[in-house]
This record gives sequence, structure tokens and C-alpha cells, in this order.
Amino acid sequence: MSEVKVDERLSEVLPKIRNLRAIVRFDLGGDGVWMIDAREGPARLSEGEGDDDPDCSILISGENLLKLMDGKLDPMLAYTLGKIKVKGSMGVAMKLVAAIG
Repeated sequence: MSEVKVDERLSEVLPKIRNLRAIVRFDLGGDGVWMIDAREGPARLSEGEGDDDPDCSILISGENLLKLMDGKLDPMLAYTLGKIKVKGSMGVAMKLVAAIG
């Protein structure tokens, strides 16, 4: 999967999560790590590990992230099947999934 594709798709979510008040880390395995900082002001996306600890870390393949964002993967089923793993605040993860899907 192209990192540009992931970058573009995650950027589309930023306006929807400006009030999340959290840092979210996406670990996409071989497709890289992306951080969203939505603590205050407009949410910002950056590639790689950030300086601050995330409130929520989500482990998901790049392919499954795109399926989730396209509505082709049910987040609860994916979590149950282990296709999505969450570390940290489940509340932040739920708000994020609601904004993405």
C-alpha cells in the first residue's frame, strides 16, 4: 500500500475529529506509523512516532484501515476477530471510529 494513499485518507478525517482532544497512533505494520494530534485546534497528521505519548494506539493493517474508512469493514467485527487492536483509551477509539465510518 502506498503511504501517500494512507496520508490522503487519514487527512480526510482530520476535520471530523477536531474535538477529539486526544493523540491517536496508527500502527499500520509494514505500511508505517501515523500520529493524529487532536488535542486542541485543528487536528494534525504526522508520519512516524511523535514526541508525546498517544492516548490511544490502534494496530491495524493499511488494507484494513482503508476498508474501515470505506465502510467495507465493520469495526466491532474487526475488533472481535483481532483485525484491529486497541491499546489505551477505548473511548477515544470509539469516537474515532464513529468519525471515520
